[in-house]
Amino acid sequence: MEKNVGGTDRQIRTLLGGLAGAVSLAILANVISLPALLSPVFGVIALMMLGTAATGSCGMYTLVGMDTCSMDSKAR
Repeated sequence: MEKNVGGTDRQIRTLLGGLAGAVSLAILANVISLPALLSPVFGVIALMMLGTAATGSCGMYTLVGMDTCSMDSKAR
């Protein structure tokens, strides 16, 4: 797959993925009182965000024709 996730987008995805993962684990540890069903939901969101940040490629961006890599080159 072609890279379509720019640097700023990657940083935001990493931050949000880490936050979603922390919330997922906090639900499992009963630190946050939310329904246990939400833990795997936040876990999947975390994996998706961190995975797309690591690979630099987002399938949804490909479907809609979006590319945030080009935004990074315009900012320079």
